[in-house]
Amino acid sequence: MANSTTEGAAADQVGARPTPSNAKVIRGAILGTVVEYYDFGIYGYMATMVSAHFFVRDDPTAALLGTFAAFAVAFFLRVPGGIFFGHIGDKYGRKRALTWTILLMAVATALMGLLPTYTTLGVWATALLTLSRCLQGFAAGGEIGGANSFVSEHAPPKWRAFQTSMVNSGTYIGSLCASLMALTLTTTMTAEQVDAWGWRIPFLLSLVIGVVGLWIRNSLDETEQFQDVQEHSEVVKVPLFALLATAWRQVLTIILLGALITGGYYIASVYAATYLQTAGERSPQFAFTATCIAMVLGVITLPIAGYIGDRIGRKPVFIGGSAAAALLGVPMFMLMADGPAPLALLGPAVLFICVSVVNGVSFAAYAEMLRARFRYSGIALGNNVTNMLLGGTAPFIATLLVSSTGNKLAPAGYFVACALISLIASFFLKETKGKELAL
Repeated sequence: MANSTTEGAAADQVGARPTPSNAKVIRGAILGTVVEYYDFGIYGYMATMVSAHFFVRDDPTAALLGTFAAFAVAFFLRVPGGIFFGHIGDKYGRKRALTWTILLMAVATALMGLLPTYTTLGVWATALLTLSRCLQGFAAGGEIGGANSFVSEHAPPKWRAFQTSMVNSGTYIGSLCASLMALTLTTTMTAEQVDAWGWRIPFLLSLVIGVVGLWIRNSLDETEQFQDVQEHSEVVKVPLFALLATAWRQVLTIILLGALITGGYYIASVYAATYLQTAGERSPQFAFTATCIAMVLGVITLPIAGYIGDRIGRKPVFIGGSAAAALLGVPMFMLMADGPAPLALLGPAVLFICVSVVNGVSFAAYAEMLRARFRYSGIALGNNVTNMLLGGTAPFIATLLVSSTGNKLAPAGYFVACALISLIASFFLKETKGKELAL
């Protein structure tokens, strides 16, 4: 580990600019994550169109709930997916696991674009759609934990949050690409064309971008720290068992800290597009434009928050972002529901910036909590449990809250609750800024 320590110190002296080898790792992780989250996010952004083709059309609300239920089911598969790929990543290498996640995701997404609709197959079409979505969830379960383990193990300690925040920008850019695709589709094609065949295009494009992502992942080298674990015979037989036996408190902390990052993310991005169309009675073009603006601002915010986290610490950034989200949640939903167009655009943007502030330091903090021998498994498990409990269910619960209460502002309560969970957990977080990663 002496070499990696020396290289880290040299990088610190140069500044935030990564070395050529680090830049390649970051670039590969970002691009691979973009592919993964384009595939995973396109389903949510096409929700209103998917519901019309794979669920009963007679009741639009029931169809939309069914679509978001299938959206949520995939998040339950993220936990076993994270365990599976975490095992591969901690035992056989981060690179091998990340290569398989992107391949499985591309195949599952392309399959959605090829499926017959409810009119042709009836309930079997719904079942096949749900199965494809489950495969997406299984693959996504291994992505973000692996990508951040990969980059955090290459990054100099003083720039770890900054560099991992750039990887997390890949999740936003992927979702942004999905949103832009939905916006382009609804802008350049007639409603009849989209309904007839155009909705399939974003899903089929997954094959093309999946091949690119697979090539990128294959070109990366394994991390030095994982190689050190192998050389010192520190690879454990079952990483998950070692994780739960010695680091269950860290996993619980990751679960709680991630409440805003997951639940808040899917409310401020995926559900916001639907909310603007239903509660705000805006056009699809307006809704997708709003989410695109929000994600662009989120991409900008992430590295800024990471940089600040490397200067003042992870804990103050967690507290500041969570507190802002808790205070601004209800006012921003009021703007989305009843505000004039410019202020309605502001709603999801502000919410998303709050989420991005917290997310900018999150995965650096997670990596610093865990030892290399089960780091991939630990980040994947903690992150995916939060996604299962709060992220995947967010659009479904938000839609159900509006439907059952008749209160358009009910989803704001869900967003604020997620922010408060993260805020409370932040006060119990031990500061890890500048910490060397442990084997």
